Amino acid sequence: MLSVDVAIVGGGPVGLAFARSLAGSGLTIAVVEQQPAAALAEPAFDGREIALTHASRHCMERLGWWAQLPAADISPLRQAKVMNGHSPFALDFAAPRAGDALGWLVPNQLIRRVAFAAVRSQPGLHWLQGRSLGTLAEGERVTRLQLSDGSRVEAGLLVAADSRFSATRRLLGIGARQRDFGKTMLVCRMRHELPHQQAAWEWFGHGRTMALLPLQGNRAGAVLTLPAARVAELQAMDEAEFGAAVTECFEGRLGAMWPDGSRHAYPLVGVYADRFVGRRAALIGDAAVGMHPVTAHGFNFGLQGQARLAETVLAARAQGRDIAAEAVLRGYDRAHRRATLPLYEATNAIAALYTDERLPARLLRDAALRVAARVAPFKRAIAAHLTQRTAPVAR
Repeated sequence: MLSVDVAIVGGGPVGLAFARSLAGSGLTIAVVEQQPAAALAEPAFDGREIALTHASRHCMERLGWWAQLPAADISPLRQAKVMNGHSPFALDFAAPRAGDALGWLVPNQLIRRVAFAAVRSQPGLHWLQGRSLGTLAEGERVTRLQLSDGSRVEAGLLVAADSRFSATRRLLGIGARQRDFGKTMLVCRMRHELPHQQAAWEWFGHGRTMALLPLQGNRAGAVLTLPAARVAELQAMDEAEFGAAVTECFEGRLGAMWPDGSRHAYPLVGVYADRFVGRRAALIGDAAVGMHPVTAHGFNFGLQGQARLAETVLAARAQGRDIAAEAVLRGYDRAHRRATLPLYEATNAIAALYTDERLPARLLRDAALRVAARVAPFKRAIAAHLTQRTAPVAR
């Protein structure tokens, strides 16, 4: 049986960020991940472009990730636009200072690659790849895990980082509020005729929601949120048909559009765990909070959460306390809940209003955008939130 201080279930970027945050602490760590090492070292393109705030970039710099990203694959985000229906009006957000970026867009598979590279040879870290968690038994001082291949691990602290559909969360007996929005997201890269001016779009159309994520040159990540049947139709189209369909979705506002790579579909489900901690266990990343993508905060919350938990664990260790004691983990739970719950609820409310096709809702959402556009302090506050270098610490 392998005995470690910390077992992390899930080798995605948030789980690996937490492992990296504990580097040099003397804590022994095991990472349990279903994928083989080759898939972690060279992840396949999955269509997702991750929007990073200034605080997330700062976190990635501390982790040693940012410098490893190819500069040509980092796309600055200068402006954000929110649009409604067929109206040409847009609520605009820009960085407080001219020339600054609101944030950056980085392909998900590159983040995964540098995350794995940063920890693959980390001292005291044990890789348990190609395996998943089967069962667990909670003890007084340790949690015992049995993996899918029959091997066993004994850990002082168990950390679940295995997606918003976390099997570990369920094994811990922690429930979650799940909101199935009944839609599917189709994500892909597109080339287009007209320049995007480094502006991201969130466009609440009639019967569909579109997002445009500006990449280098006249290229963008496109996100189409539609009923599953319509997504299946789009997936079945050839490249010419698909390009014409996406051009029509975006009403030709960037001229003609052509596919630039593979298409990927994901169910749209929001998740908020009832608790972020259990007995000698904690949840991070999407296992704790799985956001609707409309505010682009999912991965940013994941980085914040792992940093909070790492700070909590390292402080307890420095004080000679049990790193998985209930009182220790309760502090992380309170802090992360205060930092995430307001935006989670607000995001769901925005999604509900702006996807409601009834006439009163259509009128209300258009009016709301126009009122917000006239409230300068509101726009400055949003921009300041995105560009602050460190995330606010909730105690």
